[in-house]
Order: sequence, then C-alpha cells, then structure tokens
Amino acid sequence: MKIAVLNGPNLNLLGTREPALYGTTTLADIDARLRVVGAELGVDISCVQHNGEGELIAEIQGLRGRVDGALINAGAYSHTSLALRDAFAAAEVPFVEVHLTNVYAREPERRHSMLAPGARAVLCGFGADGYEWGLRGLVSLLRAS
Repeated sequence: MKIAVLNGPNLNLLGTREPALYGTTTLADIDARLRVVGAELGVDISCVQHNGEGELIAEIQGLRGRVDGALINAGAYSHTSLALRDAFAAAEVPFVEVHLTNVYAREPERRHSMLAPGARAVLCGFGADGYEWGLRGLVSLLRAS
C-alpha cells in the first residue's frame, strides 16, 4: 500500500512558527515519525510540502493510479480551496484531512473546511500526533474497503 502525505502553506515553518499554537515539532520530525509508522503498517509513505495552491493541485493530480490514499494538512487552503477537493475527486484518491490545532476553537473563517465533504475523515486538535492517528485510520479504512 502507498500513502502520500501532503502539507500546505507555512507548514515548512513548523517548530518555529507560533510554537504556542502549533508546537515545537518540525515537519521533518512528523515525516520521520510517519515513515516509522508506515514501516510498522507495511505501507510506503511519501511526504511533500508546497506553499502554492497550484503546486498542491498538481501534486494531487499526479497521485492518480500511484497511491492508495493520502493524508493532507492543506493549512489555510483547507478553508478556501474547492480546487483541492476537486483535484482529489478527479484523481480518485481517498484522503484524510488533518490539522494540528482545533480549527473549530479558532477564528470563524477557520471553522469551515472546503476539503471535509470529500474526506474519508477529519482529525484536528491533536497536534503532531494527529498525523499518526490519521495515517493509522486511513490505512484501516482502506484495508476494510
């Protein structure tokens, strides 16, 4: 099984960006942990981060036929980008949406996700651990279907 992990804008700054809100774990730390969990689950993991919406769309389109599923933290694009959800639908890639913070306890504009209606599941508020739980959940869902 192959799973892609996609990260959106500003997530390359994890560890130093607003640590009181996002924690001190870096994106490299998260990616390394997911590779360990992937190996435990017998799953190949690929991780990318893009700041641009178009780059993320191109990445998602390129997943068609190459992966079994994806885990995505689209950052702020989660709240604004119908194009990302459309890319997942066009690529026919099941995905789980992940957020480090509880977006429902934040600013009103962050309380709606454009991705959620197309997602198999959404996790938020668990910090970096949410990625691991999202991966485990996605693999479980894919194996059950």
